[in-house]
Amino acid sequence: MAAKSKTPDLDPFTVREELRSALDGAGIVLPSLRVDPQMEQLIELGRIRVDVAARLAEALRRGGRE
Repeated sequence: MAAKSKTPDLDPFTVREELRSALDGAGIVLPSLRVDPQMEQLIELGRIRVDVAARLAEALRRGGRE
C-alpha cells in the first residue's frame, strides 16, 4: 500500500505567484492560473492554446534554461 503524501505547509497564493514568475521567465503566460477557491491546496492552470502548450513542453525539456 502506497503511503499518503502530505502537502507541506505552503501558502498556495505564494506558490501561484512563484509559478507565474517562473513561467513568465520562460515567456509563458497562463491567464487562467489561479488558486482553486473551493480547495486552496489546488492550483488551476486552466486551458491554454496549442502554441503555449508547445512552449511549456519545450521549457520543461530545457529544465527552464534559456
